[in-house]
Amino acid sequence: MSTPDPAPNPHATAEQVEAARHDRKLANVLYHDWEAGTYDEKWSISYDERCITYAADRFRHAAGEAGWPYERALELGCGTGFFLLNLMQAGVATRGSVTDLSPGMVQTALRNAERLGLDVDGRVADAERIPYDDATFDLVVGHAVLHHIPDVELALREVLRVLKPGGRFVFAGEPTKVGDWYARRLGALTWKAVTTVTKLPPLQGWRRPQQELDESSRAAALEAVVDIHVFDPDQLEELARRAGARDARVVTEEFTAAMIGWPVRTFEAAVPPGKLGWGWAMFAYKSWQRLSWLDTNVLSRVVPRGWFYNALVSGTRSP
Repeated sequence: MSTPDPAPNPHATAEQVEAARHDRKLANVLYHDWEAGTYDEKWSISYDERCITYAADRFRHAAGEAGWPYERALELGCGTGFFLLNLMQAGVATRGSVTDLSPGMVQTALRNAERLGLDVDGRVADAERIPYDDATFDLVVGHAVLHHIPDVELALREVLRVLKPGGRFVFAGEPTKVGDWYARRLGALTWKAVTTVTKLPPLQGWRRPQQELDESSRAAALEAVVDIHVFDPDQLEELARRAGARDARVVTEEFTAAMIGWPVRTFEAAVPPGKLGWGWAMFAYKSWQRLSWLDTNVLSRVVPRGWFYNALVSGTRSP
């Protein structure tokens, strides 16, 4: 008889937060349980054509279209289900399983899957000890998850274990060393500028309540604990090979797009929800689209791949 999943804990005590500073896995659970209810809003995640296209394009960039649809897919570090649920809607996979260290995220992902009418089950799980039998899945995916895992090579060995022979993995949204350096600085500068300027009387209507700003600052401090790795593309490729991956390959994306994306997301997090409206959302999205086109079609030919923000790694299990 399987052990029931633990309940979410969205309101960690000060003692738990302090303990999490010295325990990265506990930090990931607390941080993501706390974020689960608002994560989609924070990152402008949706399950419509915009994000379906985004997820499918990331998958194509890493691994092409061969093999679609995969019969059964697993997502590690699923969060709210953003990557797998949108990939399923795009026709990449037929059935899905979602896993995360955070019970709150697994519950949210399953609610999203049910609302979308998708065939998905879920479990609270550690990526270093995936609770599925050997050769269970045709596809394993993840988005912005590897950089949270203490032992990435061990996790990739587990991924290859649960893949069927010839099965594929695709992990997207992993920060590069250079990309993380400029993204964090742009985000910090934007946060400081917005929270300072909105103290002025004419702009106080654009300021979040101080309690919410303080909570965001505490979350940012915990975020520094849960973000464990940044990656050099060559080294990530070699790590995947050491884990046993066949055809291991890393591609990168977002250079100028990341330079606007991080300030935009930080600005959105610093002002009251709903203040910016649909016009702003479309401006931000269209700007990102145009700069992504520039990055992909022009700058990728002249800028070193390690300077781009996102790394995507893919590979297969030997037949």
